[in-house]
Amino acid sequence: GVKLLLHGLCSNTTVKSLDLKGNNLRTLGAEALGKLLRQNKSIRSLILEWNSLGAWEEGFSFFCQGLGANNSLQQLDLRNNQINHQGAGELAMALKQNASLQELDLRWNNIGLLGGRALLNCLHSNKTLKRLELAGNNVPSDILKAVEQAVDHNQDRQTILSETQNRTYILSREVLSLKDEKTKQFLDLMDTIDKQREEIARSSRMSAARVSQLQEALDEQHSIMNSLKAKLQMTEAALALSEQKVHNLGELLNATKQEQTSMAEHHFTELQQQRQEGADREGKLLRDLSAASEKNLLLRNQVDELEKKCKVQQDQLFQVKQDLTNTTAELKLRAVQAEERLEMEKRRFKQSLEDMESLRVKEVDHMTQHMEASERSMQDRIQRLEAVRAALEEELSQVKAAALSERGQAEEELIKVRNQARLEEQQRLEHLEEKLRLMTESRDEAQNCCFKQKQMVAEAQAKASQLSLQADGLRRRLEELQQDLNSKEEEKVMEVNKVKVELQEQIGHLQAERAAQDGLREKIAALERQLKALSSNHREALLDKEGEISMLLEKLRVKEADISRMREEEAQRASFLQNAIMAYVQGSPLGTHSSRK
Repeated sequence: GVKLLLHGLCSNTTVKSLDLKGNNLRTLGAEALGKLLRQNKSIRSLILEWNSLGAWEEGFSFFCQGLGANNSLQQLDLRNNQINHQGAGELAMALKQNASLQELDLRWNNIGLLGGRALLNCLHSNKTLKRLELAGNNVPSDILKAVEQAVDHNQDRQTILSETQNRTYILSREVLSLKDEKTKQFLDLMDTIDKQREEIARSSRMSAARVSQLQEALDEQHSIMNSLKAKLQMTEAALALSEQKVHNLGELLNATKQEQTSMAEHHFTELQQQRQEGADREGKLLRDLSAASEKNLLLRNQVDELEKKCKVQQDQLFQVKQDLTNTTAELKLRAVQAEERLEMEKRRFKQSLEDMESLRVKEVDHMTQHMEASERSMQDRIQRLEAVRAALEEELSQVKAAALSERGQAEEELIKVRNQARLEEQQRLEHLEEKLRLMTESRDEAQNCCFKQKQMVAEAQAKASQLSLQADGLRRRLEELQQDLNSKEEEKVMEVNKVKVELQEQIGHLQAERAAQDGLREKIAALERQLKALSSNHREALLDKEGEISMLLEKLRVKEADISRMREEEAQRASFLQNAIMAYVQGSPLGTHSSRK
């Protein structure tokens, strides 16, 4: 039944936990479980309590091979499965290959001393096992303590790895956020500069259109004035002709009067007729004069209307000039707003630099605290080892005294054993002193690394001060450019005042203003190039900082590797001491006597 069930679960991808407690699984069940562990990639927890997997070595070895090939199982319960020291050796070989198992429960089996040693040796290469239960297996207490220390070391290592991963993730996110902020700021600056360019181009186009409209209106006024002048000249010519006619008529009247006086007597009747004709002519002439006077009045009224139109057009010109002054004032306000935005961007940049410096100082402080804590933990472990050594010496002296009191015949052998033990202890003490010296050297190296990191932080602060000085220089340059802009705006105002005199001069000054605007555009382009250079420098500084962060992370990894190596060496030394003491106790006659009992 178990074989069929496990065969069906080999291709399953949804089951996460499997409980087969108390099913009397034996050789076939162990082989089916090994096949399941090879093929299934979804089961995280496997409970096999109260079975008989360890009673048959071949089936249990097949199960251990499947466990070594598995990369998804995290929890395994093998309590009460009749596992002996050979099965523990197979489990140790599987744990050396496995890289996912975190909890293993082997309570109430028959592992013994050899199985405990095999499991302890496999923990030197397995770095993922966090919990290993060996109660009720006739395993000595020193091996149990060594196993607990190795498991604690794995837990510490995984916590340190998780902390370093979290730190690297946080640092990478902060660097990305800084990059995004800088790119956003740069894009905002470019957008504002583009908008200012567009506004300046729009204002220039509007001013050119207004100037062209004014020029057309002036041309129309010139044409109207010319037509009016021609009409006035025609009326003056007509008036001159009428005056000449009147003068001629006056002469004719004088001649007629002379003729009438000379021929009054002879042509009285003719004189009356002539007087009547003269009166008629005079009436006609008076009518012509009144009509001419009326025409003169009409022409004068037309001239007054033309003068009024000229005044209205002059008022329109004045309004246009006021519009030009308003546009110049708006340009000044926009330039001031652009300067304020640049100052705000500079303040944000300085604030970001100060935040980066504070983060670096915090990271350096945290690293120094971590190194001090690691040094303290190493000193505590050295003290514990010394206490263990003293306890072991006391136990050895007690055993030797008991052996002297009970058996006097073995004094020579005990003396030899004591001499050998003293030599071994001296060698071990020398080895420990060398390790202490190496640890002190590593501590000095760590202190030197911290000092170098502080120097690097000081250099980074100096670079930040240099960047702030460069920003101040750029601000001074912007102030100088603002002064140039103000002087040029004053020149524009003078040119507008001169334009009021003559329209021809106004056109020339407008052309000069266009030339000035071209110069401003060139200056704006130069400022944009400077901004691009600053952005490139800032990106290079960011890249340098990222390189420094990567160097610090590599140093942290090297230090963690050194610490893990030192811990492994300490565990090996402890295991060597325990094995030597056990061998000494088992080789002594007291140990043989107690084992026989």
